[in-house]
Amino acid sequence: MWNELGHFALILAFCIAIVQMIVPLVGAQRGNMRWMALAEPAATMQFLLTAFAFAVLTRAFVVSDFSLQLVYLNSHTDKPMLYKVSGVWGNHEGSMLLWMVILTLFGAFAAWFGGGLPAKLRARVLAVQASIAVAFFAFVIFTSNPFIRLELPPLNGRDLNPLLQDPGLAFHPPFLYLGYVGLSMSFSFAVAALIEGRVDAAWGRWVRPWTLSAWMFLTVGIALGSWWAYYELGWGGFWFWDPVENASFMPWLISAALLHSAIVVEKREALKSWTILLAILAFGFSLLGAFIVRSGVLTSVHAFANDPERGMLILIILAIFLGGALTLFAARAGALEAKGVFSTVSRESALVLNNILLAVSCFVVFLGTIWPLVAELLFDRSLSVGPPFFDAAFTPFMVGLAIILPIGSILAWKRGTLGRSAKVLGGWLMLAVALAALTYAVQSGNSALGPIGVALGVWVVGGALADIWMRSGRAGWSDRLRRIARLPRADWGKAVAHIGMGVTIFGIAAMLAWEREDIRVADLGDRWDVGRFAFQLDDVRQLEGPNYLTTLAEISVWRGDRQVSVLTPEKRFYPVARMPTTEAAIRNGILRDLYVVIGDPQENGGWAVRVYIKPFANWIWGGAILMALGGCLSLSDRRLRVGAAASKQARAVPAE
Repeated sequence: MWNELGHFALILAFCIAIVQMIVPLVGAQRGNMRWMALAEPAATMQFLLTAFAFAVLTRAFVVSDFSLQLVYLNSHTDKPMLYKVSGVWGNHEGSMLLWMVILTLFGAFAAWFGGGLPAKLRARVLAVQASIAVAFFAFVIFTSNPFIRLELPPLNGRDLNPLLQDPGLAFHPPFLYLGYVGLSMSFSFAVAALIEGRVDAAWGRWVRPWTLSAWMFLTVGIALGSWWAYYELGWGGFWFWDPVENASFMPWLISAALLHSAIVVEKREALKSWTILLAILAFGFSLLGAFIVRSGVLTSVHAFANDPERGMLILIILAIFLGGALTLFAARAGALEAKGVFSTVSRESALVLNNILLAVSCFVVFLGTIWPLVAELLFDRSLSVGPPFFDAAFTPFMVGLAIILPIGSILAWKRGTLGRSAKVLGGWLMLAVALAALTYAVQSGNSALGPIGVALGVWVVGGALADIWMRSGRAGWSDRLRRIARLPRADWGKAVAHIGMGVTIFGIAAMLAWEREDIRVADLGDRWDVGRFAFQLDDVRQLEGPNYLTTLAEISVWRGDRQVSVLTPEKRFYPVARMPTTEAAIRNGILRDLYVVIGDPQENGGWAVRVYIKPFANWIWGGAILMALGGCLSLSDRRLRVGAAASKQARAVPAE
């Protein structure tokens, strides 16, 4: 009964989305306020019905209702409750329903909190958002129905993919989807503005919170995925340039460019066409990510599905929305006249350079990700594009971005001076160069990666601090500190996000430059040195978990004559799924991680053991947390300011 109600709610939401797609759009064209007003209750009903369907599916997983095919294929009665719930979105059909819940939620937010928008723009935004919902409702209902019944329900299920039975992966997809789908609002605002033929500073203010929230959620989602790969896959890395990793990274890069470009639209009414184009491309890359994850055309350990037919349908949806929006953009581009004029040395120019670096780096990632598919289709050749290409092609653009970031933050709008920037940033530049030289002098080996990472990290963090200090004026210390405390949260958010970027840059460079690795076969009682630490294999035993069998090792860690830790890496086997997983044991620290993996028993006795010492590993995710926190601070401030600006405009301009 519940499952049928959930299915019916999904179909009803689909019908409401069709009405919302057509009626408010026609009403905006005719100036009919009643037709335009229909968009708000329709958006609310869409969300409530979709959320109900999702709650019904979640209930089926929680109670192990194996009459549903999806529950049978992705759950098991012995599975812990957390993974029963996360199993709802740990598959193609359930993840698409979660996608729809978030899509309709954003539409409902636009209806609930968009009262300050002009009536026509609000109606058109909600209509465009509904058109996206119509496409995906049709996709879910007709090709990916999560409520398909089994004629004879089995006694138990086939379990969830063991790699997904992890806390990091339980929360990773929802955050990513909040970012992916959040960019649909930027797309809807862009298309609505193109239909009206008008983009102004107010539009820049309205689109920024949606873009910022999407970027913030993408940051958290990518960080969770990177953290999961670090400790779960047992390879000791945090990023592998996997196609699915790239699928989330590309919209993150474009949304970062869009966020900075929208600032120029808001402050100077310049870069209008470019900002609209970025909003279209950002959502296009989100849809491309959905295609990569679900089509199976590119191999990945993260893929949800291997179904080229359904992947092709997503590609058709991508072509319709991206092609339609770009056609409309080409038709309306002439009306998007820029008003702001700025000199070569100005904050606007720095933001343009920022955009170019982000956009080109995104194109590099796109090219490397999609090229194996292109080579196979066009040239009948099997190619693999791996980390060496991405590292060599992508890194220079990020280095350039890190160099320009502090300078752009300090420069004045419209017309700046490099002399003033040099005066503010000169001390930090000297400190960055001095620390890089010191690092190069004391490090072992001759790698330049460590010193460069130190210099860039100090430069970016110092630039953010200098920007905050500069905004405090020229008064005494006490007055300046009081002014700093009273700065808008948007300013603090920008500084915290830039500091997070600097911390992450340093963490990545330090970990790659200075990590130590030791792979060996060890017998019980063996002791060996890695760096300043000694490791000893004390015990290996077989145990049984809730739904898995495990080989658990005990490895003691010593520094001199003092034992500092006992690590317990595992190698698990899930009998239902017939799949092994590796559970690394990690002793986290501020300065380094001790990372140990137990392998298979060897024919001649002993066990394969891998040990890594990873300096500053946690600084990578600490920087990501700071970036997301900065976005959250800015978002809290922007909401208040957007509401105030919109309310003033609504009072000053008669309703159309």
